[in-house]
Amino acid sequence: MANLRIVDSAQQVVMDAFTALIDAGGAGSINIYSGVQPTDPDDAVGAGTLLAELTFSADSFGNANASGVATANAITGDAAANDTGTATWARILSGGSDTVFDCDVGVSGATINLDSVSIIAGATVDINTFTLTMPSGV
Repeated sequence: MANLRIVDSAQQVVMDAFTALIDAGGAGSINIYSGVQPTDPDDAVGAGTLLAELTFSADSFGNANASGVATANAITGDAAANDTGTATWARILSGGSDTVFDCDVGVSGATINLDSVSIIAGATVDINTFTLTMPSGV
């Protein structure tokens, strides 16, 4: 079994490089879907239904702290959700529409937590805070 542990300063550098991928080509986006999350973020969305599209600020995240934690700058909500369904996962795209990562969506304990995962077409969808942490391996 592999055992990789990185120093705090590396956590910070890696997280800053990771979040910079979201800013490539302009403001990145958070696309929220219903359905089954693809196994690999390199895979197509598949049968998932796009429920909402939110937009990061041009600089998506502030600099990571010494523990590799980065906090998103303001995220523009979706004023009119695309479709009705149960949010289960999200795809984070760069400003150039390249996939950066996929993650789970829920009401607690998920990467993205919403007040409700029941999204209704035309309704507002907001994310008030979003943090990412680069694990240290410790």
